[in-house]
Order: sequence, then structure tokens, then C-alpha cells
Amino acid sequence: MNEDPVADASKGHTLRSPVAGQRDAARQGSVMPIRKAVIPAAGLGTRFLPATKAQQKAMLPVVDTPSIQYVVEEAARAGLTDILIITGRGNRSLEDHFDRSFELEHFLESKGKFDELKQVQEISDMATIHYIRQKDPLGLGHAVSVAEEHVNGEPFAVLLGDDLIHHSMRLLDEMLRVHERYGRSVIAVQEVQPEEIRFYGCVEPEWVEDNLARVMSIVEKPAPGTQPSNLAAIGRYVLTHDIFDALRETEPGAGGEIQLTDAIRALIADQPVYGYEFTGYRHDAGTRIGWLEANVALALESDLADEFRGYLRGLDLRD
Repeated sequence: MNEDPVADASKGHTLRSPVAGQRDAARQGSVMPIRKAVIPAAGLGTRFLPATKAQQKAMLPVVDTPSIQYVVEEAARAGLTDILIITGRGNRSLEDHFDRSFELEHFLESKGKFDELKQVQEISDMATIHYIRQKDPLGLGHAVSVAEEHVNGEPFAVLLGDDLIHHSMRLLDEMLRVHERYGRSVIAVQEVQPEEIRFYGCVEPEWVEDNLARVMSIVEKPAPGTQPSNLAAIGRYVLTHDIFDALRETEPGAGGEIQLTDAIRALIADQPVYGYEFTGYRHDAGTRIGWLEANVALALESDLADEFRGYLRGLDLRD
């Protein structure tokens, strides 16, 4: 195959031959399949105070479902049913949510509420969920680092609860396929408005094909006008176990936090890392406005849709 860059006029990308990346995977031999997912959920949720004073942000409902359940369901749909949730203090309600509730199940069965019974049983049956506590909120990188023993040398996925991906999208499946092909870490990226990139990790891409780039660099929350692109790293990662070595070498930044972005930047210096461009729709439930938007959007897809749509039409939205 010709390794000269090829212009892709449809997207304005310059494509680099993927041969080098395929050789990386070939040198590794067979790629270990991914079975495990890590979901950090130890954040204090200060943006949502006072609601998060006595409950975890991950348990805030979107319509009638805790936001973290959407993320667990996404992992399970992709076949990742060995899930480790990184928790903090006061997370008992989260653990109880994914556990069996025999009293509730008995009550529902005795009342003939079999649809509700099936619904609550599916929550505890969808995956095998483990928990480990992050003793101090020292950043996303630190949260991922405490998963090392559970991951046990295997590649794994990281899903952040703030990003809700619509159930019709198969972003994680696509990322797993990229990892299977190249045997390397994969970051989900999405193009955002230039004024928004300062809220995200930002990647410098070298495109190898449509929707897939070699990540040449990554910077956390770049100052306006300094970003290498408008591609933001969103909350889905497929990581090789080498990330733990990079995390050990990562110096804490502001507030003593260890950033996953810094560790990925170190990993890039040692091996290829890929960015998969997501062009679907996601909700940023980590902000109050994003959480409200997610509630409205998903309510309009629920069994409440007709009634709720009628309510929205009746609102006086004039200034």
C-alpha cells in the first residue's frame, strides 16, 4: 500500500496510511479482547449543590433512571459485563441500586406488578459490578489508577458518567473494533465549537481514515486560541494496561490532581494512540444545563412523550 498521505476532500482531512498502526498490532501478536469497564463515580458533584450534599451526582435521575445506569447499560450492550465502579464516601445508594432488593421484588410480585419486577431485576442482572473506593478526590487519572489490580494486566474501557451517549449509537463498539485492529489505546473525540474547547482535553489529529486519527498530542483545557484542533476528548476511552505506568510517572497538577490527559500524553510518546471521531449526539450531564437538556430529550422518547410534548407546547417561552 502507498504510504503517501491521501487527501480526503469530503472531510478536509489528510489521511495517513494505517499500515504502520497495523504493523504495531501485528508485532504484538493477537490482541487481548476487552472484557472489563471502569466507571469513575467518586466526584463530589459540586456543580449540583445542594442536590449532591447527601447523594451522589451519578445517582441524579435523568427522567426516571440514575445517570450512571445509562453508562452501565452502554458498557453491557458492548459486551463489557465485568464492571468496576470507582466510588467515594457516601456512595451506599449507588451500590444498593445495582444490588438485589428482595423486599421490593417480593412486594412487586405480591401485587402482580410483573413489568416493574422485571425492570428492577434487570438492573442487578445486567453485569457483574465491583466497587473500590477512591479515598481522596485526586483527579480522573488517580481514579483510573486505583483500578489497576482489578484490570490485572488487561486492556479495558473507561466510561465517564457525565457523558450520556444515546442507546442507538454504538460508539463503544466502534472503539473496541479499533483496538482489536491496532492493539492500542483509543480515545473518543468529537468536534466542538472553538469557544467550547477550553473545557475539554483537546487532541492534535493525524488522520488515517475517516473518523480515525493518530493522536499526535493532547492538551488539557487549552487557552483560547492555542488549541491544536476543535476535537475534544469526550468521556469514552479504551486503554492498554500501559496507561498505569504512565499514571505512575505523571506529576500531580493544580490541586494535587493527577490528570488522565497528562498520562495519555506520556503514553503517546511511547506508543501510538488513536482518536475515534464520534459524530452522533451526546448529552453532557455533568453541567446543570446539559442535565436539563438530557432530561427533556429523553423524556420526549419515553412513554411520557405525548403528555410532556403537550406541556412544552403550552409554555409561554416569550421573553
